[in-house]
Amino acid sequence: MAKTCAITNKGSVMMGGYSNRTRATQFNPVGMRRRYPNLQKKKVFVPELNKTITLEVSARGIKTLQKNGVFATLKKAGLI
Repeated sequence: MAKTCAITNKGSVMMGGYSNRTRATQFNPVGMRRRYPNLQKKKVFVPELNKTITLEVSARGIKTLQKNGVFATLKKAGLI
């Protein structure tokens, strides 16, 4: 399964490059590396459906669930 958030669709990105010291001296370059989102498995209860759903959601997605409500957020994301 791909490492992406079910709600925000955040995925991995390539980051890195050169440190500031390397820019000054052009010695010992730092390579690129892949950064992954902060994904966590969460069980959420949807009272409208009377069901519990397990999601793999980023930390930002969890905050979105709490702010906008579970049903509205999952409907907007196309998961219901």
